[in-house]
Amino acid sequence: MKKNFNLTSEKHKPARQAELVKAEINKYVARERRKKLPEDAGFWDFDCKCGSTEAAAVSVHVSSIGKEIDKVFESQSVSVYIEIIAKPGARIKKI
Repeated sequence: MKKNFNLTSEKHKPARQAELVKAEINKYVARERRKKLPEDAGFWDFDCKCGSTEAAAVSVHVSSIGKEIDKVFESQSVSVYIEIIAKPGARIKKI
């Protein structure tokens, strides 16, 4: 998913709009995790970027996307760019 989300809305207050964006992101990640894994994979891994624009987006861990959305919201940005790419991940055995 590569998408720009508006943080302004006529229906909702800005803080509520940011929460709606986070909820949509969480639904997407959950939907991707439910997909069938390839035979050689152990889990779904995600390459994530978040920022006020596509050029300003930085790589983040999937668990810290909410915090990054809050940072963009606090900087008074009008929109937030989110990029989440799912890829199969392999488990590494510890010796």
